[in-house]
Amino acid sequence: MSSSTVTARRLSAAALSAAAIVGAVALPASAADHARPDRTKVEISAVQYDSPGRDDRSRRSLNKEWVELTNTSRRTVNLDGWTLKNEDGDTYTFDHYRLEGRATVRIHTGRGHDTDSDLYMDRHNEVWDNYSDTATLRNDHDRFVDDESWGRHHRGHGGHHHGGGHHH
Repeated sequence: MSSSTVTARRLSAAALSAAAIVGAVALPASAADHARPDRTKVEISAVQYDSPGRDDRSRRSLNKEWVELTNTSRRTVNLDGWTLKNEDGDTYTFDHYRLEGRATVRIHTGRGHDTDSDLYMDRHNEVWDNYSDTATLRNDHDRFVDDESWGRHHRGHGGHHHGGGHHH
């Protein structure tokens, strides 16, 4: 065998070995690129749009009107800048609030002291129409996250729906 044939075989063997090593190293990285991350998911989980008892605009009455949001993922979601809006355009904007994984927060219409599980819009009037309305949740980039409708619009929107009762 000539020395050029031996050199060519050695180069081929070296190239094949290098390709096998690169392939073995690149495969896990490639597989990791296709793995689905644990996506954060916040949804409107319940709505109490018709406060029980008399609607007299008292703090007690207004705070019995609320929307619940649930984080169904394991990761904490920063809701700073997110909005919750009715069909009339009345908007609540979340300010420096983080919703823990697998947690629920209740956003009351009236006034109160914010906690991890209860936030207050500080409104003096009802926000959610008793007969027909849609609560829409958008993220801090104004992208649609979820909605909940009742009344005449009950089946007309893209979000999930929880039936026609007042309290879900």
